[in-house]
Amino acid sequence: MANAIQLNRANLKSIAGRAQVPSFDPAGVPGSIVHVGVGGFHRAHQAVYLDDLLAQGGARQWGLCGVGLLPHDARMRDVLRAQDCLYTVIERSGAGDRARVIGSIGSFLFAPDEPEAVIEKMASPGCRIVSLTITEGGYYVNEGTGQFDSAHPDIRHDLEHPHAPKGAFGYLAEALDRRRQRGLAPFTVMSCDNLQGNGDIARRMFLAFAERRDEDLAKWIAENGAFPNGMVDRITPATTDAHRDLVRESFGIIDGWPVVTEPFKQWVIEDRFPLGRPQWERVGAQMVSDVHPYEMMKIRLLNASHQALCYIGMLLGYRYADETMADADIRALVERMMNDEVTPLLPPVPGIDLAQYKRTLIERFGNPVLRDQLDRIGTEGSARIPKFVLPSLLERVSRGGPMRALTFTVAAWFRYLVGSDERGNPLPINDPMSEELTRRARGGGEDPKELLGIEKLFGNVLPKAPAFTNYLAEALKSLHREGARQALAKCLRS
Repeated sequence: MANAIQLNRANLKSIAGRAQVPSFDPAGVPGSIVHVGVGGFHRAHQAVYLDDLLAQGGARQWGLCGVGLLPHDARMRDVLRAQDCLYTVIERSGAGDRARVIGSIGSFLFAPDEPEAVIEKMASPGCRIVSLTITEGGYYVNEGTGQFDSAHPDIRHDLEHPHAPKGAFGYLAEALDRRRQRGLAPFTVMSCDNLQGNGDIARRMFLAFAERRDEDLAKWIAENGAFPNGMVDRITPATTDAHRDLVRESFGIIDGWPVVTEPFKQWVIEDRFPLGRPQWERVGAQMVSDVHPYEMMKIRLLNASHQALCYIGMLLGYRYADETMADADIRALVERMMNDEVTPLLPPVPGIDLAQYKRTLIERFGNPVLRDQLDRIGTEGSARIPKFVLPSLLERVSRGGPMRALTFTVAAWFRYLVGSDERGNPLPINDPMSEELTRRARGGGEDPKELLGIEKLFGNVLPKAPAFTNYLAEALKSLHREGARQALAKCLRS
């Protein structure tokens, strides 16, 4: 579109004819929620819910202050500050594209350059909630034991330099210690990551960190703090230059970091906020007393299915989720895993028709215009496979019953970790453990024992369970010798 307009507050009136813009004044949104990890998902999900609520009026005491902890967050800082923290969300579906400008993020702090400002923002009386999207690996859980990984270099640094932290736990602890010294109640810590019992895990891991820093601080947080569990859901591909071009050409808006997402979104939250919270239920969130059934449903169906389709999809040369779902064999693998292997393990979910939920998942995965990247879905498999896939496998080993599709998913991940497909094309492995994983995958070849030997991922039950290891070895051998297509067909025949 000619005459594209730069996104900022001064231009909102001009942009209003091209996209939905905030009906409230984004200037001066107070930031009583500090959010750590301002990526695409947060901006497509929690920030949108709050934007909806601010648009209704009466919620002006809320608003978001974004925090970037990592060096690569400098780019997000530069774009958001240049755009007055405004950005465009594009909802894509077969019915067309819909654009809206989000104004619920009032400010952004870049911790490497301004650590004191971040700590003081969290320590200030106006901060009532600190929310987190720091990835599944950001909670320092030893997957094999379920205990806190106190030996991690990031954790060691923050314990040795408590007043000059680098990681999320270090910043939270320093800010909470200042609040304690000033007689302020602790803020609520709200995890928005894809972890079953994310609030419980955040509480347990953070208290383990706090105990090593200061036992009195840990006791005060344990007695006065709140860590509600929550289930979050919205498929959000990584932003690309094609998305920036889409926003410019289709809507005439120049936006350095738009977010493309699907129309569907869901948020289920335990109502435990001692210092108050926005009335998210007015804009579609479900406030409940127990989020566990919803989390278990979403993590073991949606997130595990993402793992099932992405690794075999990349081995077969696909790049996007919709391409994989158009492949009848991959779709059959996902449906078998969901229907035969996972659903019987799930508790009843209040208000949810599981059959309809699964049909909706298949439609969402196959959204032809969303173009969700397989390499995004396959990021950090060392955190995601243990959290999304292995819990169902452990239950199957204990209870018996079918688990071929779940096991094949692990085998496809092992084959992917070699780092190239069967035509020799490189496969991107974006994982904090990539060096060890690739070394073991190449060293083990057809034998899964090398990778199964990583106790902090697999523990000591699954590697000794013949019902799992026998088929894992068979599937991995087939992937190496016969190739991804034949191995998948063989799995579906069995």
